[in-house]
Amino acid sequence: MQEIRKSAREKMKGYCRVCPVCNGKACAGEVPGMGGLGTGSAFHANMEALDSVRFNMKLVHGVKAPVTETELLGLSLSMPLMAAPIGGVSFNMGGGDVSEEAYIDAIVSGCQNKGLIGCTGDGVPEVIHASGYSAIKKAGGHGIPFIKPWEEKEFYEKLEKAEATGASVFGVDIDAAGLVTLAKMGRPVTPMTVKDIAKVVKSTPMKFILKGVMTVHDALCAKEAGADAIVVSNHGGRVLDSTPGTAEVLPEIAEAVGGEMTILVDGGIRSGGDILKMLALGAHGVMIGRPFAIAAVGGLQQGVETTIETLKTQLIQAMVLTGTDNVNRVESGILR
Repeated sequence: MQEIRKSAREKMKGYCRVCPVCNGKACAGEVPGMGGLGTGSAFHANMEALDSVRFNMKLVHGVKAPVTETELLGLSLSMPLMAAPIGGVSFNMGGGDVSEEAYIDAIVSGCQNKGLIGCTGDGVPEVIHASGYSAIKKAGGHGIPFIKPWEEKEFYEKLEKAEATGASVFGVDIDAAGLVTLAKMGRPVTPMTVKDIAKVVKSTPMKFILKGVMTVHDALCAKEAGADAIVVSNHGGRVLDSTPGTAEVLPEIAEAVGGEMTILVDGGIRSGGDILKMLALGAHGVMIGRPFAIAAVGGLQQGVETTIETLKTQLIQAMVLTGTDNVNRVESGILR
């Protein structure tokens, strides 16, 4: 991991410092780039909310080999983790000699080889979504393409291309509405109504994830529209300053809809322990963004696979030390 991070630091110079702790403080306001919008407070809030959660350490039990395997949205996973959709190597990550195609191939293939699934992003230029679709197609449909809430014609054209990849699940990152980078490129995206979402759900046989849910209201709207899953996310703190951390709002959202749809969450997750915290707060699975981007730029597929191995080791350790035997039944009582 040290070598991968060293390589990433060199290649991402000017875009990401690859800090010892990825907390958004050094890169506040750097959008494009890897930072949070404005003061960076939404990025910071993700970290602070998760850091404030504490484990109850429990060692008098019989858990020695906890189960990490799960199934989400019909997908079998070696642990409840997906690589979040991030694109734009050239203007967000520097990239060095890493192209958009090489980057997303590393994400998708690395996840597939380790029993996980990689999500692909969307944006401007076209190479972002085109590379993602190509990577998923090469992986036999093993990936989740995300589409931004574009105007109708462009949206449905991209949805048709997403179906052609062979993927069984796709998502819309509604939290990209108002994204500065897209507005600057003359391609703004907009919010969606319940009617808009329902139309999307009915238009495709693919399972549907709505990413960017931060309130019970929006979670209930997603449920009403027929979404199969939501991602509790503030887009990594990159779209609206002064939002709460995802770990703050997750429990109330999980209580409202957790028994009726799949709940994923991202934001500030940096370790296997963080994954377990989010599961205990009510999520069925998590997404991790920036750490996977750094791993892919720094070490391509090997970087992604090494990161996954590290996270899984940490998750198992946290499960043993809290007496958690199965990721599919994590008790809130492991938290203080």
